[in-house]
This record gives sequence, structure tokens and C-alpha cells, in this order.
Amino acid sequence: MTQASNPILERAAANGIALEMRGAVALVRLCRPGKRNALNDGLIEALRDVFQNLPPEAGAAVIHGEGNHFCAGLDLSELKERDAGEGIHHSRSWHVALNAVAQGRVPVVAALHGAVVGGGLELASACQIRVADDSTFFALPEGTRGIFVGGGGSVRIPKLIGAARMTDMMLTGRVYDAQEGERVGLAQYLVPTGNALDKAIELATRIATNAPLTNFALMHALPRIAEQPADHGLFTEALISSIAQAAPEAKARVRAFLEGKAPKVQKS
Repeated sequence: MTQASNPILERAAANGIALEMRGAVALVRLCRPGKRNALNDGLIEALRDVFQNLPPEAGAAVIHGEGNHFCAGLDLSELKERDAGEGIHHSRSWHVALNAVAQGRVPVVAALHGAVVGGGLELASACQIRVADDSTFFALPEGTRGIFVGGGGSVRIPKLIGAARMTDMMLTGRVYDAQEGERVGLAQYLVPTGNALDKAIELATRIATNAPLTNFALMHALPRIAEQPADHGLFTEALISSIAQAAPEAKARVRAFLEGKAPKVQKS
């Protein structure tokens, strides 16, 4: 599928989002390098449209940023004055877009470099896996600018680093470098500068070979189970486990393992 033949991709490209298929991996690129890939409404809508309409052959996705930064947050030059009602609807529209990333059809890996700031960190936190390179730095400057996160960050980021650390970042403007960010949980992988995209594609390629129903369960069931009371979580786990293992692909994979045709887990 090419952008020239697809109206959704044409509109996305006009608003700063490019999609490229690399085998079973959808590469989604933020294309506003002159603005450090800062987020505006057009880019957010394009992100929503792309993730709601990924090609059927996509088994995983990677989000990355063009230029020297992943995403420097909200484009403040386009910040509009809104009354409370308008502000609520605007924030909710961003929730829809980032939910399309977090709760879509396929797992998403973020390849991080340079600034991962404000809305950029909100976007990264909507992905299932985050790979940072040594140039990455994380910040939430909204608190020092008189505003508040509005793209789901208050829900997702504390689940990664805890409410106390997020509060500190917003109250004081604290910036975490790549090593600190990986240590506290803002990223699961840390690689040398310039290698984040390659590592993210490697991980996404591996993820795309998993059984689709298992990937879906990990994206949609596991986060909900983690928030349920223990008894409810165990019941949900039993339901999802039985559904996943009943899939024909799961049965074939287990049979291959038992017949010695599948690789065993080894220390890397």
C-alpha cells in the first residue's frame, strides 16, 4: 500500500505522519523535524487514523521520530484559548488517538532518541515497549508552564514510574537522562546513540511472529488484570488462558515444541 493510492495515508502524510511497511512491521514516523516533532491536532488526528487503519499484514508497529528528537511535546505555538468545556473535548480527542496506539490491533514499540518531553512522553507511554538510546532525555514541563497533561499521561506514566516520580517531574521540571529513565522504568531497553530504531524493529519483528491472539491478550487483558482485585484477575486470567490455548495456531505451536521442532528458551 502506498501513500499515493490511499487517502488515509495521504492525509496523514500531509499532517506529519508517514507509514512504511517493513515485512510484518508497520513503521510509523513523526515527520515534523523542524518542530522537533511537536504534537499538534493535525498530527494527533493522523496518528489516530493510521493506527485505526493499519494494513492487515501488520503484526507489530514501531513509532519513531524524524530528525534529532522523538517528540518535544505539545506545539505551544498552536495552543488555543479554550473554555473548560472545549478543553475537555480537546483532551478527550487526544485520548482517542493515543488509545488507538495503546489499545489497537498490534503491539507497538517506541524508538526513542533526543527529546521525549511532555506529550512526547505521553505518546511513548501509550506504547507497549520503549527503546531509548543514549541521547534520550525525559521531561514533563507542563507543571512549570501552568498547564497539565491532557493526552493520558496522568494515567499511563504513573504506571511506569509511580505517582511520586511523575509529581516530582511536573512540580520541579526534573529531567531524566537515558540511563536514569531506563532505571526508573521510562524505557525497558537502552542502546547506544543511533541504535534505537534498529533495536525497535528487531523487537517488533520478533513480536510479529507471536500468535496474534496472544499478542492481543497481552495488550488488552494483561493491563486490565493488573488493575482488578486478585480474585477477579485470576478468573479473567483463566478465561483468557483458555481462549488463547484453544486457538489452532497455539495448538500447532505447542505440538511443534513437544515434537522438538521449536527452539527452547536459552540465555541470550
